[in-house]
Amino acid sequence: MLNLINSLQILCLVPILGGSVFSILTVGTVKRFFKRSPKTLNFTPPVSVLKPVRGLEKNLKRNLRTIATQDYPDYQVIYSVQDPQDPAYPILKEIQAEFGSDRISVVISTVEVGANGKVNNLLGGMEAARHDIIIISDSDTSLQPDYIATIVNPLANPDVGCVCTPFKVTKADSWYEKLELLTMNADFMPSVMFAEVTGASNSCLGPSIAIRRSTLDKLGGLDSLADYLVEDYEIGRRVWTSGQKMVLLPYMIDAVVDLASWRNWWSHQVYWDQNTYLARPGAFIATILIRAIPFALIFALIRGDMIGLGVLIATIIIRLITAAITAQDMNDQETINSLYLLPFRDAVGLIFWGLAFTQRTVIWRGVEFKLTSHGKMIKHRLIHN
Repeated sequence: MLNLINSLQILCLVPILGGSVFSILTVGTVKRFFKRSPKTLNFTPPVSVLKPVRGLEKNLKRNLRTIATQDYPDYQVIYSVQDPQDPAYPILKEIQAEFGSDRISVVISTVEVGANGKVNNLLGGMEAARHDIIIISDSDTSLQPDYIATIVNPLANPDVGCVCTPFKVTKADSWYEKLELLTMNADFMPSVMFAEVTGASNSCLGPSIAIRRSTLDKLGGLDSLADYLVEDYEIGRRVWTSGQKMVLLPYMIDAVVDLASWRNWWSHQVYWDQNTYLARPGAFIATILIRAIPFALIFALIRGDMIGLGVLIATIIIRLITAAITAQDMNDQETINSLYLLPFRDAVGLIFWGLAFTQRTVIWRGVEFKLTSHGKMIKHRLIHN
């Protein structure tokens, strides 16, 4: 029995040390990521922006207006919904009336090629797109006036197949929205930047993508993505396996969090881990080696003495300090203000990690999907909250 306890303690020390070292390393890689200076070229081709919309969201009109007020010479914005009774539709018409139908198109399309509702919605919007360069921008993003000019610029290089931007979650009001914010801002995005700087892996982040329509067509078209859970990763995978470059810009956008209850937060956390597992199973499994806080807690409970408590406190301090530094580099005061919840978020994160292996369904926007092979899914049933 004593040998088992000692073995468990040693096993716990691996992720404790691994996670603490990783947190320290992310401080350097995040700084290096933002020190990159992409070459700015005089490249301002006409652009079509696809904004798939479904339902009312927090700050929806304000968020949607930010793409209509860009400092860019020639662009078209396409807001698309799939239900003519969608409560967001009147807001879209208001924005169209404000900026004119030359700039703003509103599309209602009930096309359903596959299980992925976002892709179905995008397909409807794509039919109205007038230009070769396409930007896919989520409805919950808030964008600065230089956004289009910045994300389109790398496409001046014909070797670049796709461009995306990192994002940080904002406007978290409730405790569970703050936990969602910490998952993205203090965990996911620093890991993405670490992978980008070190070359460990490529990323394609769905909230903000720029790609040529001709490139998308060569990769199989949007309709070929309609059954994928992680359609953004699949776009990126096809780009880099085709020999083209995938560019992640050192330019952050804001994504407004909007969760109705803690149950939405719970299902969303499982969804995110399932996303990561399906996209990169090996890398996701390996994250067990950097989950410092839950294993520091287990270590402290096993020992039940001051050494265990000291290890737990030291692990938490390292995590909080490094998270605060990376948040500062990301100009993210909300994360800094929410750091008191980070130890809890990291601890329960181990539960979500485990559920990603055991649950074969995922819930997104009130619909339950069954996961199948190769990252695909099928619609299962509606969930009534």
